[in-house]
Amino acid sequence: MSAPGTSTPGQERTTLLCVPFAGAGPSFFHPWQQLAGDRWRVTSVELPGRERRFLDPPYRNVVEAAKGEIDAVAADLGEGARTVLFGHSLGAVLAYELTHLLGARGVHVERLVVSGSPGPWTQRERRAAGLEGDEFLARVEEFAGFRHEALDHPEMRELILPTLQADCEMHEAYVPSTDVPVPVPVTSLRGDRDGLVTAQEARQWRDATTAGFGYAEFPGDHMYLVDLGREVLDVIEAESARER
Repeated sequence: MSAPGTSTPGQERTTLLCVPFAGAGPSFFHPWQQLAGDRWRVTSVELPGRERRFLDPPYRNVVEAAKGEIDAVAADLGEGARTVLFGHSLGAVLAYELTHLLGARGVHVERLVVSGSPGPWTQRERRAAGLEGDEFLARVEEFAGFRHEALDHPEMRELILPTLQADCEMHEAYVPSTDVPVPVPVTSLRGDRDGLVTAQEARQWRDATTAGFGYAEFPGDHMYLVDLGREVLDVIEAESARER
């Protein structure tokens, strides 16, 4: 898990648990701690193959990743903790699997916020898995509408590429562990120019919950959240208040 911020799991403040997208690590969400102010304690899942866990082999299966990380996630949150889960793209389906598992660990999930993702039962038609080198990166950049500057440096590229390929492989092969919807409210977010996920697909998450459902769009493409962290947090807060 990433640095937990200034509060402890037993405190009243709800935790916003962020689940990174393909190739990303907890550091992407570090600025969100300041943006969140006193609304949430912000923490994130720290997957193998990146940052402090760089030397650990990355997962290649979403369900296995959720099962492999649930102990660390539950320990960081603390029993009885109130939690909102946020996941973008790959992070959305991993957050969905974690939501299923957290209830059995005594963690109260108040809301699941999924971003840039079709419903969990819908797989992409166009894929990057199996491509190599420049062809793989070009496909990922086409999908995301975004290219990380580290990929322009040969040494960094060689370090990042294996994890990014593993992430894409497990995302594109994802099959939910269960057909049972989660019993918590779900909010689906999308960039209004996302060429990877249509508005109709983003609304498929309505069928993944037996509780309330909300939907919101932001200006931007698949990686809209890079520049709109504050706006995303404001919508999460508004959606949470609507259900109370």
